[in-house]
Amino acid sequence: MWGNTSPGAIAARFARLVEELGGDTAAAKAMGQQRDLLAAVAAAEPATLNQVAAKVDRGAPAVSRAVDVLVRAGLVDRRPDPANRRRLALRLTEDGRQHLNRPPAADHSLEGRLAKLAASELRALERGIEILERLPR
Repeated sequence: MWGNTSPGAIAARFARLVEELGGDTAAAKAMGQQRDLLAAVAAAEPATLNQVAAKVDRGAPAVSRAVDVLVRAGLVDRRPDPANRRRLALRLTEDGRQHLNRPPAADHSLEGRLAKLAASELRALERGIEILERLPR
């Protein structure tokens, strides 16, 4: 592993470590929940609210409010189901698909910053991560 490292590999390991050690921040949770909702809609397109709620293991009222946010952001399209006018059909918009398929922006930012470091600095960071990974949980 020593000397064969890349900024991308270190960024991925560090991002996993940050999520594990400090991923309970409000912003991290919100981003994770948004991605979970988008993935649930994509998995059952055209998805119903109840299908999405079951997939993310949350109540329908909370999921409904979260879907409202995704609709306003242009990530989800919500229309009446032609087969059942009392039900709404949820689909990802093209922006929603791109958002779901794109790695989190923080990963790119971190990788870009790490790419500016010298090889010796990258090795030092890698060693530090190895030490942090061995910490008792």
